[in-house]
Amino acid sequence: MAEHPDYIADRQVRPSDEDRDRVAQRLQEAAAAGRIELTELDQRLAEIYGAKTQGELGYAGRGLPGPTRTDSLVVRDEPGSRFAISVFGWFSRKGRWVAPRVFTSLSVFGGGEIDLRDARFASQEIRVRAFALWGYTEVVVPDDVEVEVKGFGLFGAFDRSAVRSRRGTPRIVISGLALFGGVGTKAKAAPDRD
Repeated sequence: MAEHPDYIADRQVRPSDEDRDRVAQRLQEAAAAGRIELTELDQRLAEIYGAKTQGELGYAGRGLPGPTRTDSLVVRDEPGSRFAISVFGWFSRKGRWVAPRVFTSLSVFGGGEIDLRDARFASQEIRVRAFALWGYTEVVVPDDVEVEVKGFGLFGAFDRSAVRSRRGTPRIVISGLALFGGVGTKAKAAPDRD
């Protein structure tokens, strides 16, 4: 097997089950898109689950488009937090964290920021419920995922700037209420990571 370029010394690290699952998912998506035949899918899945090193695992995914940032967004880790509250103050939820299936925020005569650009998701679809009562909440999402905004403004504003249609990527649904306040939404590029 030394003839394969993926079998070099720095690729001799043993793969985890999660690494195998990621490559298997890429192969299944490639088969669904018609990039590989079903018989080849079976052969490559056997290679994946028999791989002893990262090099062997990489070889099983040969000839397919490389993984994108959104391929690693959904994780099995426990969420970092499920809610945030500000009363006459400010909250900030940003940086590296695991966003739960449902994250709820409440701003009363205060404000807050929910930044999902560097977050990982506990589910393929997550929901952000933002309630701003005489306050303001800003939700920042990565620009490479699908975003739906369904909030309502009553004597306030619920911004829909972040709406994005990106089929096949993780999905964020932003809902809630802005009462005499506002909920802003923005889509920005995710920070670069090595």
